[in-house]
Amino acid sequence: MTAAAETPAARRPHVLLVTVDQWPGHLLQSAGHPVVQTPTLDELAATGIRYTRAYSETPVCVPARRGLMTGTTARTHGVRWNEPEAPMPDLATLASTFRDHGYQTYAVGKLHVYPQRDRIGFADVLLTEEGRTQWGVVDDYEAALTDAGFHGQAFTHGMGNNQYLSRAWHLPERLHVTNWATEQMARQIKRRDPTRPGFFYLSYTHPHPPLVPPAEYLDLYRRQEMDPPVHGQWADDPDAAPWPVCERQRSAPPEALREDARRAFYALCTHIDHQLRVVIGTLREEGMLEDTVILFTSDHGEMLGDHGAWAKSLFYEGSARVPMILTGPVGDDRVSPGQVDQRLCGLQDVMPTLLDLAGIDPPAGLDGRSVVTGAQRGHFTGAVGAGVKATCMARDDRYKLIYYPHGNRRQLFDLDVDPAELDDLASSPDHQDVLERLSNVLVSELGVEAEEWTREGKWIGNPGHADSGGSAGPDAPPTRGLSGQRGLH
Repeated sequence: MTAAAETPAARRPHVLLVTVDQWPGHLLQSAGHPVVQTPTLDELAATGIRYTRAYSETPVCVPARRGLMTGTTARTHGVRWNEPEAPMPDLATLASTFRDHGYQTYAVGKLHVYPQRDRIGFADVLLTEEGRTQWGVVDDYEAALTDAGFHGQAFTHGMGNNQYLSRAWHLPERLHVTNWATEQMARQIKRRDPTRPGFFYLSYTHPHPPLVPPAEYLDLYRRQEMDPPVHGQWADDPDAAPWPVCERQRSAPPEALREDARRAFYALCTHIDHQLRVVIGTLREEGMLEDTVILFTSDHGEMLGDHGAWAKSLFYEGSARVPMILTGPVGDDRVSPGQVDQRLCGLQDVMPTLLDLAGIDPPAGLDGRSVVTGAQRGHFTGAVGAGVKATCMARDDRYKLIYYPHGNRRQLFDLDVDPAELDDLASSPDHQDVLERLSNVLVSELGVEAEEWTREGKWIGNPGHADSGGSAGPDAPPTRGLSGQRGLH
C-alpha cells in the first residue's frame, strides 16, 4: 500500500514552500552572520531544522528552479545555464504531484519557466517576471501597479536587474514587489478550499538586483559597520585565476559603490524576512500554522565581492551554498525544534522531502532524497555552464573540489579549517589523494562530458580552450544595454 493510500488527503499537512533569489547560505543571524538582521528566519530555524550544507547544484536561475521543481539535477532535467526559451522537461513537478494527490496548488512570484504562463502543475499562478516583456506576457505584479495608478513604473527607479547600483524604492512601500507577493500569498491562503490541504509556493524575486529596498530598510544598515568580503590570494592573478572567476570580477560595481550595494542587498533580505511574518501570521490566524510544513531556501547565492567576484554561477560558498530551513507540523518528530543538520543536500532534495512529510510517495526518476528520512550522502556534486563557462564541483564532509575545463584548472579547499576558501590546496603534496578521489567522483557523477575532459586517467580539460589563465578568455561583453536594463513598461 502506498503512503498516499495510507494518508487520506484530508489528514495531510499544508505545505508552504518559500524561495528567494540569490541569497547566500551564510546570510542569516542564526548562521552566525555579524551584520544581517533575519529575526523571522532565525525563529523558524529555532522551531525546526537548519541545514548548513545545502547547495544549488547548478547555481543560476533557470536550471536551479528546474531542479527545485522536479527533484532532479541538470543531468536529468537537461539545462545547465539560463536558457530562457527552453520548455520544461516532461517530468513530474512538485506542483503536479501534490495536485494529483488531492492538494490545491497555488503559486505567487517568480517561476522562470517557458512559456511564462506554463503553470507546471499549479492550479493558478500570480506571476512576476522581473520585467521580461520580450515574450509578450504582462505579469500580474505589473498589472497591479497599473490598477494602483502607476502603470509601467516598476523599473523607473533606474537600477539594473543585473548590476549593483542601489537606491531606495521609488514608489509607495505597499507597491514593492516583495510586499505585493506577500499580500497575494496571504490572500490565496485565506481564500483556500477548507476541505483540502494546500501546497502554497511563495517565490520572492529579491535580494537579486535591482537593489531597491524600501527606504526604512536601507536606513537599518546606513550606520552599520559592514563585514568585509573574503578574499583568497589565488584570485589576485588574472593570468592564473579561473576564467569564470575573472568574468565575475569584471561584474563588480565601481569600488566606491560596493559597500552601498552590500548594504542595499542586506536591506532587501531583512525586508523579505519581515514580510514573511505576514504570511506566517495569516497561517496562524487561519488556524493552519500548527499543521503546516514550511521550507525556506534560495535558488542560489551571491558572491557579493568575495574573491573580487559578484553575482552567481560559481561553486564557491557565497554563490553555491544556500539557506535551507525546514519546520514540520506540530507533533511530527522527524522535524524536531532547534536542530542543526550538517548533511550534504541540495535543491533536488526539496521535492522528495516535502512529499515525504505529506505522506506521498515520490514519482519515479527523482535524483533527490528526503532530508528527514533519506540516507546521508558521502559526497555531493554540481555542474554549471558550458564551454569557457563550464564549472563542476564535488565535495565531501570536509573537502571541496572545483574544476574548470577551460584552462584545465582544479582547486581544492579544506572547508573544515578554511570555510572562506582562501587557501587552494590543489598543488599541495599532502592532498593529492583527496584531489584524485574527488576528481574520480566528478567523472563517475557527471558521465560522458567529464570523460571528454580526461585522457588516459589524466585531466586535460576542454581541448578547444587549453590556455591556462583567466585573462585568456574573451573580454567582458559590452554593456550598451546596461546588462538588461528595464525601461518604462
